[in-house]
Amino acid sequence: MLKNEIGQRLKRCRLKRKYSQEHIAAVLNCSQASYALYESGKRMIPIEKLIVLAKYYKVSTDYFLGIRLRNLK
Repeated sequence: MLKNEIGQRLKRCRLKRKYSQEHIAAVLNCSQASYALYESGKRMIPIEKLIVLAKYYKVSTDYFLGIRLRNLK
C-alpha cells in the first residue's frame, strides 16, 4: 500500500512540472524502467533516491511518505 501511495506522489510531482520519466531517471542516475517501477508501486524507491527527489522538487520526504504533522497528535 505505501509503495503505491509514494508512487502516486512521485508521479504527481513529475507531471506537475511536466518532466518525463527519462528526465527524472537521469536526475536519480537510474534507468527509466527502474523509475517507472517506483511510480507504479511495483518497487520501493530507495531512501537515498527519495531524498534526492525531495530536494529536487523542494518538498519534504514526509510529503512522499504521506506524513502530516496534524495526524501525529
